[in-house]
Amino acid sequence: MKITGEYTIADEYKKIDGDARRNLRYAIILVALLGLLLALIALNINLGSVSVPIKDIGKILLGHGSDLTEHDIIWKIRLPRMMAALVLGGALSLSGFLLQTYFNNPIAGPYVLGISSGSKLVVAIVMVTAMSKHYVMNSATMIIAAFVGAMVTMGFVLLVAQSVKRSTMLIVSGVMIAYICSAITDFIVTFADDASIVNLHNWSLGSFSGTSWEDVRVMAIVVLTTSLIVFFMSKPIGAYQLGESYAQNMGVNIKVFRIVLVTLSSLLCACVIAFAGPISFVGIAVPHLIKGLLRTSKPLIVIPVCFLGGSIFCLGCDLIARTAFAPLELSLGSVTAVFGAPIVIWIMLRKKERG
Repeated sequence: MKITGEYTIADEYKKIDGDARRNLRYAIILVALLGLLLALIALNINLGSVSVPIKDIGKILLGHGSDLTEHDIIWKIRLPRMMAALVLGGALSLSGFLLQTYFNNPIAGPYVLGISSGSKLVVAIVMVTAMSKHYVMNSATMIIAAFVGAMVTMGFVLLVAQSVKRSTMLIVSGVMIAYICSAITDFIVTFADDASIVNLHNWSLGSFSGTSWEDVRVMAIVVLTTSLIVFFMSKPIGAYQLGESYAQNMGVNIKVFRIVLVTLSSLLCACVIAFAGPISFVGIAVPHLIKGLLRTSKPLIVIPVCFLGGSIFCLGCDLIARTAFAPLELSLGSVTAVFGAPIVIWIMLRKKERG
């Protein structure tokens, strides 16, 4: 009994040491990501078709700059765009995390499942209709239209998910839904007037450009409120990850939980589509990278870091889109695809090896 007691105490010390090491790793990762975020923020403010000297940036941010052109570039163009990348990048990553949790599939995401394309279709219809009637679309209308499109597309995806057994077929079905929605969108654009075509073309490529402080205010309210709700749902999400039976035993109402999960994910995706257009692969790649980096799937830890990772990913991709061939600007969706698609292929290969 004495030996058993000593062994138990030793094991307990090992457990404490392991927890301490794990918490230290989390802290180091968080500090590193915050440092990378600050570096990208500085670069996004400094670099562009017009480079603002670093020594003048602090003065301009404090309102002491003398150059009105540089002041307008930073305050009216770069800062709102940077804030949009931070907020919407985090929203897209978090939306992907919720979908991966719901379907228990590492390559489930708003772009792959066709949800982004469904939102894009409804927004295109509303946009063309409003422009033909000479109506000005506000932020609320855009978000509602994108949300309706996301929910309708999600409904089709859920119907397919009930009919197919293999997750591969679910992904293929999502891709087909995306193609159908994109084809209908192209058909609508064909019969739109010239002004509508230009606006739809720029928006459909994905971009944070043209963001105003009013847009930032609206998207921040919607995204941050939704993200906070997701964070407070960490416990039921963690229980759901361990299986429906376990979640039910823990007191989770599965039907209500699924509805809430789908609604929150669609709302986050809709906000991104409304303000920035379709942005590919962020919702798949970032959550997987974060979970691999943290070596855990615990929602209480993954959710805030996942949001931070999405912000960093989109901020970096937007910087490349703006500066790689300045003054020409690449589409944001193309840049995110270049970095995100290889990660998705890697995920699929790993999944095949495990299978």
